[in-house]
Amino acid sequence: MTITFHGAARNVTGSKHLIKLDNGTQILLDCGMFQGLDEADELNEHFGFRPDLVSYVILSHAHIDHCGLLPRMVAEGFKGTIFATAPTMDLAGILLADSAKIQVQDAEFSNKNRRRSGQAEIQPLYTEEDVIATMGLFKIVDFNEDFEIEPRITLRFTDTGHIIGSAAVHLTILEDGKFHQLTFSGDVGRYGDLLLKSPQTFPQADYILLESTYGDSLHKDLEPIEGRLKEVIQHTCIVKGGKLIIPAFSVGRTQELLYALNALELKGILPDVPFYVDSPLSLKATEVLKDHPDEYNRGVQEVMKRDDDIFMFKGLKFIESVEESKSLNDDPRPCVIISSSGMAEAGRVKHHIRNNINNQKNTILMVGYAEPSSLAGRLLRNEKVVRIFGEEYDVRADIEEIKSMSAHGDYEDLLKFISCQDPEQVKAVYLVHGEYDVQTRFKQKIEEAGFRNVRIPAQHQMEEL
Repeated sequence: MTITFHGAARNVTGSKHLIKLDNGTQILLDCGMFQGLDEADELNEHFGFRPDLVSYVILSHAHIDHCGLLPRMVAEGFKGTIFATAPTMDLAGILLADSAKIQVQDAEFSNKNRRRSGQAEIQPLYTEEDVIATMGLFKIVDFNEDFEIEPRITLRFTDTGHIIGSAAVHLTILEDGKFHQLTFSGDVGRYGDLLLKSPQTFPQADYILLESTYGDSLHKDLEPIEGRLKEVIQHTCIVKGGKLIIPAFSVGRTQELLYALNALELKGILPDVPFYVDSPLSLKATEVLKDHPDEYNRGVQEVMKRDDDIFMFKGLKFIESVEESKSLNDDPRPCVIISSSGMAEAGRVKHHIRNNINNQKNTILMVGYAEPSSLAGRLLRNEKVVRIFGEEYDVRADIEEIKSMSAHGDYEDLLKFISCQDPEQVKAVYLVHGEYDVQTRFKQKIEEAGFRNVRIPAQHQMEEL
């Protein structure tokens, strides 16, 4: 049995890990799209393996950097089963449809220029038809259910509290007369998250693939989120009379922001300004979250007893049409705009940043992980000039950050996640989904916790298990 790391290897995007068994069965853990990297287009076009030979895909959760290339796999011949939790399947359906629309639009835009210059036209990574075919391959597996994929291979999902439906993948594989236990963490959430349950403990593993996004960081406590939000809104919209732009992922982060703002209104201290969620995808994702209330933690369940919509409050409007979105840029009044994408690399938020970045009255607030080379990452590095849509803009707006809103656990959360394991029984820990320098520091912390043979695989590196 081997495992090859075809994505999220010494970086935080493109999650893709292929297990090959001696009998020819191939199991792909996640099928994520690369985002924010200079070489992303090239990496997204070439898997490093043949999709038509893959037997199964097991999906940890629905973020695009974990599921975004599934339709590409189908377009290239994959016909196997995709295993996921019910919320993950629901979210993947809307996220992949949106991604396909973007792929087609981007290809059409690029081809206009390519035709003028006599260049060959490019094709989108996939189309909406590919997404429809992909969704027909999904098979729902409930949390904590031992599901037999095929004789000698059993799958179990446990909740990781990252986004709704997010799961750690646990495989029990019988090969050569021996049972092998492999755990893939997917993305691990926070203990004491604002909305979701804490990560579950999981069965003893022989091999662990562990995410390491914040392997060298400690987040601040979750308590100050509401107060910090109020503070930034008050200073930007009331004191300065400007606009607050918040890049936020459509799934998870946007809903956490809405929940925190709703809590401020319930306390009677929400600043009286217009709030806009400028992302049709966020509206659809919010409806999916409402369809799975059992995913919420006890604190949220208590709030739901006295508030029938925990994501709605006075002054909030969801923006759907492009015309409405553009009109926000022409409106000089103070307001809060929450828009995707979270790394500000695409989507409507990029336009909002372009239109507001050179005004010192405005603020851009980061509330999640930003790949260093992304627009959000460059703003967090305090670059004074940034390039947006091919033009340079002076950064005069304030750049703020709320680190405690990350959906990824910090190194204490990650160490707590694997603390249910007997280190003596773990043959190897593979660090994935992290920047290499972060992983190097996290490796030392894991070794100090008693785990041996901690490895940091490179892109396309194969390991014998």
